[in-house]
Amino acid sequence: MSLPAHQIELLSPARTADIGIEAVNHGADAIYIGGPSFGARSNASNEVSDIARLVQHAHRYHAKVFTTINTILRDDELEPARKLIWELHDAGVDALIVQDMGLLELDLPPIQLHASTQTDIRTVEKAKFLQDAGFSQIVLARELTLQQIQAISDATHATIEFFIHGALCVAYSGQCFISHAHTGRSANRGDCSQACRLPYNVLDGSGQVVAFEQHVLSMKDNDQSANLNALIDAGVRSFKIEGRYKDMGYVKNITAHYRLLLDEILEQRPELARSSSGECTFYFQPEPERNFNRGSTDYFVTGRKEDIGAFESPKHLGLPVGEVAKVGDKWFDVAIDDEAVKEAGGIHNGDGLNYLTLTKDIVGVQVNTAEPVGKSGRLWRVFPNEAIEALKDLQSGVAINRNRDRSWEHQLSKKSSDRRIGLWAELSETPDGLALQLSDEDGCVGSASVVCDKQAPQDAERAETTLREQIGKLGNTIFQAHDIGLKLSQPWFVPASALNTLRRDAVAALEAAREAVRPRLERAAAVEPPAPYPEDTLSYLANVYNHKARDFYAKHGVKVIEPAYESHEELGEVSLMITKHCVRFSLSLCPKQAKGVQGVQGQVKAEPLQLINGKEKLTLRFDCKPCEMHVVGKMKKSVLNQLPASPIQFYRTRPASV
Repeated sequence: MSLPAHQIELLSPARTADIGIEAVNHGADAIYIGGPSFGARSNASNEVSDIARLVQHAHRYHAKVFTTINTILRDDELEPARKLIWELHDAGVDALIVQDMGLLELDLPPIQLHASTQTDIRTVEKAKFLQDAGFSQIVLARELTLQQIQAISDATHATIEFFIHGALCVAYSGQCFISHAHTGRSANRGDCSQACRLPYNVLDGSGQVVAFEQHVLSMKDNDQSANLNALIDAGVRSFKIEGRYKDMGYVKNITAHYRLLLDEILEQRPELARSSSGECTFYFQPEPERNFNRGSTDYFVTGRKEDIGAFESPKHLGLPVGEVAKVGDKWFDVAIDDEAVKEAGGIHNGDGLNYLTLTKDIVGVQVNTAEPVGKSGRLWRVFPNEAIEALKDLQSGVAINRNRDRSWEHQLSKKSSDRRIGLWAELSETPDGLALQLSDEDGCVGSASVVCDKQAPQDAERAETTLREQIGKLGNTIFQAHDIGLKLSQPWFVPASALNTLRRDAVAALEAAREAVRPRLERAAAVEPPAPYPEDTLSYLANVYNHKARDFYAKHGVKVIEPAYESHEELGEVSLMITKHCVRFSLSLCPKQAKGVQGVQGQVKAEPLQLINGKEKLTLRFDCKPCEMHVVGKMKKSVLNQLPASPIQFYRTRPASV
């Protein structure tokens, strides 16, 4: 079953099990992590044994672990994927995040299924279909508005999951094939070459350059910090942080940031509750802007914006530090003008600094050593790893930013959070010793007793204090005591060894009780007869890459099923990317913007617009009714020879219509 409507889930990424464990420690209610294969991130794989270790830790807090099996699969990969899924189920994984519908036709364990964002869920009809096909949780497209999310939530009972932070793919997820067309590396198989982060010249129909060396397909990073309440009201219940390639510091920082924001909302709205147990104490102040980012945007959640792109550079400029005061032969001085930087101790050895050239290019500077000049702490001399003459346009007055703070990294490399489940303890007498009952915040109870001598104390007050201290020693557990009650005829003197045994046994009993009642996610049954798919024809955009996926859609009433782009059937010009982002709009060339910018509009000749990067050429076409852009191109000849041996032969042996 899906999460109850009143529960809110903070879902964090994990490149490794250790990062996942720290995400739990920093407040995540659930973790998503890639397995050893088929996880849509070719460099973020984990062995099942490591995932099992993460599962064991997460389940102590009633947090959950989801594993990504969200690539499209060849026929020869279906059986290995099926075996892996059974191994993950046996390891205790709570749910699978899936893109390939062929998996639903296999003999799977009773594990909950979540529809990946790569299933491209933009409409009520698509969401309802996936729910009826057996998906309990659906990850909506990042391009949706609050109103569109609300409409899907109102029409479905599946748990709504939505990305709230991190890097943005410019394409509708699952609808980008540029990487495969140009390099043979498939984004739908976890190996994107990120053509969207490259600089392009934008040419109009006459060959005139409209934009020069601009990263016009590079988006700023997603940040929904200001929209959490509105997203909850629209029906979102699982709040997802992007970042299965991110490092430990990012996951700690961003998870803690949203944990604090959501906890504030939960405190104000008693009808809502966390979906896991325990409260976090952080030993640092979360600051999302300290992590790598390209600037921030809330994308389309509150409507189309003009500033969603990171067009000048896909790099991270960083936080302001100050400005160059003087340039020497092997060093330059930075006058610090930010109080927070001064409080952090200035500039550190190993920091990464950035500045903009006169042409707005970002130049990175690695600090070899840095030392204060004078006693004020406002002037720092930086000796960079790079030669001064190689640092273009570095001169007095140039603003300096820091995109890597070694002091901050060091802080996050240490223990930076403590997550504890609150409990209430009651110590009572038995005829031959003592009994201890522990009741936690979820209503779970663990009890233990010990046979021991009870002696009248010489100092009753001191004996009572000792009893409370010994019972409250929970530092090496996941619990913290809110109250310790003594139900005793008098505060006995009891050997410390007996109290330690009593406490350990009661804690073990409480953990066993928690595991016994831990919420288990159930596999949703598909409706019968099979729900009809919203369309009766599927093009390559549906990413059907194996027999079982074809069988799935045929079972749901689809008449014509074309193969995935990766099967190399589409050899001519096709849409290699479909996106809500519009280059024409971003350059103020949209016909709807004509009023007030006619001078600019008049300079642009006939369409189509083209994107040029070296020898790569892409054509832009605009579908104004849904307000979408198609990036059109064709597959390189060199890529055609990369098709694996014995590919999806059924496309060549069975008719396209069924």
